[in-house]
Amino acid sequence: MSLFSFTVKQCLRCLLLILAVSFVVFALVSLSPVDPMQANLGQSAYLSMSADERAALAAYWGTDQPFFICYVQWLGAFVQGDMGESLRFNAPVAQVIAERAGSSLLLMTMAWVLSGVIGFALGIVSGMNRNRWVDRAVKSYCFVLASVPTFWLALVALMVFSVWLGWFPFGFSVPIGMDAGSVTWLDRLYHAALPALVLAFVGVANIALHTREKTIDILNSPFARYAQAQGKSHARILTQHVLRNALLPAITLQFASLSEIFGGSVLVEQVFSYPGLGQAAVTAGLGGDSALLAGIAVVSSLIVFGGNLVANILYGVVDPRIRRGEVRAHGNKAPAA
Repeated sequence: MSLFSFTVKQCLRCLLLILAVSFVVFALVSLSPVDPMQANLGQSAYLSMSADERAALAAYWGTDQPFFICYVQWLGAFVQGDMGESLRFNAPVAQVIAERAGSSLLLMTMAWVLSGVIGFALGIVSGMNRNRWVDRAVKSYCFVLASVPTFWLALVALMVFSVWLGWFPFGFSVPIGMDAGSVTWLDRLYHAALPALVLAFVGVANIALHTREKTIDILNSPFARYAQAQGKSHARILTQHVLRNALLPAITLQFASLSEIFGGSVLVEQVFSYPGLGQAAVTAGLGGDSALLAGIAVVSSLIVFGGNLVANILYGVVDPRIRRGEVRAHGNKAPAA
């Protein structure tokens, strides 16, 4: 299979997955017991309306149509950029997502880069020093963080570094009371630093443990043992053999971790009052804002599937055997204990 055919196949697969997610999301939102009209108008105001007023309101928001008609209309409008109206924010869904996507992307990008770099470095160090105190310390760190709830770690970080030490702000994406035109990129990075560090430390464990296992496999391989028999130093073996062969599965795992980072950002944004997509999703869910909730779910799936698509294409570029289906992805092995 050529690289072009492989890329087209992966793109079609990604589009089908996104279409399936959009259908499931719309179905779950439609089956929700929360009445969006009553949730946003208030129970007393909704009950005081006449039947004709309720019917007119339902017709205005399009909730009186059958499910499949509503889905086809919603999907057609979504493809054209019209995601509907947010009842909670009283604004177009596309506008709400656009306003908050920048803050979330900044937070997730910082966490994604930090978790990949730190996890890969810890995995290499742990694998090169197997069964030593460094290896045990890295494994203990990873196992503890993998079992710690994200919101609990965010609360502890907020208490220690913001309340006690005062190194970071208490929350939000910009300084309180500052004019929007006066906010700089340094201010935004400063406010996103602590939430990003919390997300990064939680996401380190998976990359570090898999990289450690891959490093051990490489060191036990015939070519690495032959290099050791030739008297090559650990530094040369690391640079010539370990890094090159361990980097590819780490990259794949890193792109696949976008879903975990996005899921963790929902909790982190709530703790730090960070105005991103995660906080908007919680507000939409509690307020019965089905249009906004569906829009955020589909946009988040686009981000996650886009990351997986890039990882699959990179695999096909680096290793042609993947395109021919001769080998499986390298990152599927369980981490060594």
